[in-house]
Amino acid sequence: MSEQMLLDRLMPHYDAVRIERRLLIGDIADAWDAVLDADFMRTADEMPAVRFLFGTRALAERALAAVRGRSPTTPPEPESMRLCDLESHGEWVRLDEDPPHEITFGAVGRFWAGETVWEQIDAAAFASFAEPGMAKIACSFSLRLCEERSTLVSYECRTVATDPSARRASMRYWRPLSPFIGYVLRAQLRTIETTLEEGGYLE
Repeated sequence: MSEQMLLDRLMPHYDAVRIERRLLIGDIADAWDAVLDADFMRTADEMPAVRFLFGTRALAERALAAVRGRSPTTPPEPESMRLCDLESHGEWVRLDEDPPHEITFGAVGRFWAGETVWEQIDAAAFASFAEPGMAKIACSFSLRLCEERSTLVSYECRTVATDPSARRASMRYWRPLSPFIGYVLRAQLRTIETTLEEGGYLE
């Protein structure tokens, strides 16, 4: 594993960060496979609190659209949401990886003021993206072997705005929601743990 995290190369400076960790029973190669294969749609399906948070956000966005006289847009839910399926172009993209130690992924858009808009981006252009009025989100799962058959998985999420106005707006969103964001990150780590336990990696 390189001394510098991939996440530090992609986003060395940031406005906000949230880090959650979970110790998994399994060697680092098995934990890595579980990170890639975990279906994060399962997190919302199996955890009512996460489903409630997502549903509340969607309801708020529909209400704001109605106030503004717009037709609410609700994109269809994907059948699954796995890191192994992320591509290098799209809304959420796989940015870089250092198997079996770290994988990074991210998105660019506006996720405040009650309306979420994601940009179509290329992974290669993520670090240099600077179009005003936007914010970038970079996430990382990093893995470290702690002792025999135990792996510490750290889930880090960083965000940085592309101009002062967007920074003020995004931080007004981030500060009150940071505890809920942390809850979702912990729930997704639990999904990875369940994937590891159920996927036959430990046989």
